[in-house]
Amino acid sequence: MEAAEGAGGPGGPGGPGVPFGCASFNQDSTSLAVGTKGGFKLFSLTSVEQLDCIHESETPDVYIVERLFSSSLVVVVSANTPQRMNIFHFKKGTEICNYSYPNKILAVRLNRQRLVVCLEESIYIHNIKDMKLLKTLLNTPPNPSGLCALSISHSSSYLAYPGSAAVGEIIVFDANSLSSVMVVPAHDTPIAALCFNAATTKLASASERGTVIRVFSIPEGQRLYEFRRGMKRYVSISSLSFSPDAQYLCASSNTETVHIFKLEQQSPSAAEESATWSSYVGKMFSAASSYLPAPVSGMMSQDRAFATVHLLTSGQRNVCTLTTIRKQPRLLVATADGQMFIYSIDPQEGGECVLLHKHRLFGADDSSEGADGERSEVTETPSYAATVASPASAPNTDLLTGYSEDGGVRSGEVIPEHELAAGPVCLDDENEFPPVSISKC
Repeated sequence: MEAAEGAGGPGGPGGPGVPFGCASFNQDSTSLAVGTKGGFKLFSLTSVEQLDCIHESETPDVYIVERLFSSSLVVVVSANTPQRMNIFHFKKGTEICNYSYPNKILAVRLNRQRLVVCLEESIYIHNIKDMKLLKTLLNTPPNPSGLCALSISHSSSYLAYPGSAAVGEIIVFDANSLSSVMVVPAHDTPIAALCFNAATTKLASASERGTVIRVFSIPEGQRLYEFRRGMKRYVSISSLSFSPDAQYLCASSNTETVHIFKLEQQSPSAAEESATWSSYVGKMFSAASSYLPAPVSGMMSQDRAFATVHLLTSGQRNVCTLTTIRKQPRLLVATADGQMFIYSIDPQEGGECVLLHKHRLFGADDSSEGADGERSEVTETPSYAATVASPASAPNTDLLTGYSEDGGVRSGEVIPEHELAAGPVCLDDENEFPPVSISKC
């Protein structure tokens, strides 16, 4: 899956008195990256009961941190130099390269082929293997939040971003062929959230109203599903995420409720089932909707949440993902007050999800609590920063510095080929890390 937006939003802490800048899950939700005023941390998500901090850096005021799958490549942007992106090899504790841009960096997205940098009115597409600038999309519609989504399947690199600042249009761009694919008229109001599924066959979107979530086919752009989050109030949806099999879609917002929708397709046998009271009522509503105004009929045809989670607080930004931990479906929610909650999901019945564990993401007293509220101290394990590498050094001005308008690559290190492999990277095996070669202009 695509990395989700930071819980605290670009350039600021997550809440009063909390030195929290951002949180993002990696592309397949096996890792969580957290940026704070004091640095950033990487966590491995292999257990419900314990979060393993696999790396910690003292890079100050981090508001963007993105990890490439399970590799040791991590992209960092600090509020001290908001126009510069740094790419680190965190296992070695070295900087691979850095690039600077004309304005503040609002978002970074990456997969095994491309690295995309989003500014407010422009987007830069790099070849991730050597960081060559392949394409610059200038004069894009104003995008102050840096909203964009990049597909993660090995066979495609679709980029989605807002096509208008006034209405909910989505531009889908092929980052491999560097050509436009289509414009999707998704909503009446501007887009607030976007995400692709892992196979890049679906694109989910939500508007600034936050009441309706729609799913479109890729690359056709046909509307497949429409879900209603609520009708009573407008909300700010901060993240969308498909499950690995694209059967479920979760949405979190600035309210206390996280919604999970089920993407069901009616089988031919279901259509031939004998009439029941519920199906009869459903047919009545369907028939009646054709005689009602479009907004009313639309509400009647929209599906509601299959499962929900009610957080302890509301009004703060959070980010969610659906993943599998030890072969069980789990919902993970990282909140702007520096906590992560793990819930179980009933894939058959849905309903209210059960809280399994909650973890603190930063602080000297890192700890976790079980569902019963009992606090258990997390066992200290040496991080990569302590056992393998020293904290990342200041950017080397001899590396990739400055953006190139002609698209040429500057002198610097080439990203190791093994980091772009389709399979997982074994971080404990030194044979996985051959010497890095130097790129020539």
